[in-house]
Amino acid sequence: MQVLALVGPSGTGKSHRALIVAHEHDVDAIIDDGLLIKDSKILAGYSAKKEPSKIRAVRRAIFMDPAHAREVSEAIERVKPKKILILGISINMVKKIVAALNLPPISQVIKIEDIASQAEIAKARESRVKEGKHIIPVPTIELKPHFSGYLIDPLEIFFKKPQAKQRRRLGEKSIVRPTFSYYGKLFITDAAIAAIVDYVATSDLAITRTEKIIIKNSNDKEKGISISLDVTIKYGYQLREVLIQAQQRIKDMVEYMTGMMVEEVNIEVKRLSIE
Repeated sequence: MQVLALVGPSGTGKSHRALIVAHEHDVDAIIDDGLLIKDSKILAGYSAKKEPSKIRAVRRAIFMDPAHAREVSEAIERVKPKKILILGISINMVKKIVAALNLPPISQVIKIEDIASQAEIAKARESRVKEGKHIIPVPTIELKPHFSGYLIDPLEIFFKKPQAKQRRRLGEKSIVRPTFSYYGKLFITDAAIAAIVDYVATSDLAITRTEKIIIKNSNDKEKGISISLDVTIKYGYQLREVLIQAQQRIKDMVEYMTGMMVEEVNIEVKRLSIE
């Protein structure tokens, strides 16, 4: 196993560029701020970006919690990546992570100033300071309504200007999962998700049809999408049991097929069918 280090001061765009660096160096897995990421999925760990204080975030990022370190170490042993890219603010920090996870010595060091221009680094710093944007390098699929030509909640990493006179509470953070992969952006329409929902729901013999399937982003962007639908159920089935099972099946299949998080599945029984 080879260990590569991507180093640079906080807020200089390391996480933003991690996917590209990983692709260019044939890296299998990424360790960033307490998370183990492989194949665009978070396999283990807890994000330091969600910690309430800087001290706790640092402790989380360098795996000072034995249980946290053990979880990630066991996941690495399980997936056996050939190359791991570790992000850190310094070589010393990466070495601490290597020691905590019992990894081989660092074989290559990549500095952020070698892969990003001074202008790009300055822009990243400005985004961190003014908008509090923190990025987790896991590409996600963006929900794109089929009835409009724009995105709901588009990616806001470096482009949205902060509103004048707007103050952020101390410690408040925004965590962003970029919508790009190595080869471009990923979109899926609400119509496609609705088709999945319809198929999964009606695969249960108790549910004869679905109507008014509505897909939208939930109020909290980080929690994923919200799914609502009306159903017709055959007379004689226990409604509560049918609905709970349908909720779970829909949530599991949509998350599995699209990679999008599902916050809630709301099902309303509109009518009963007697056949």
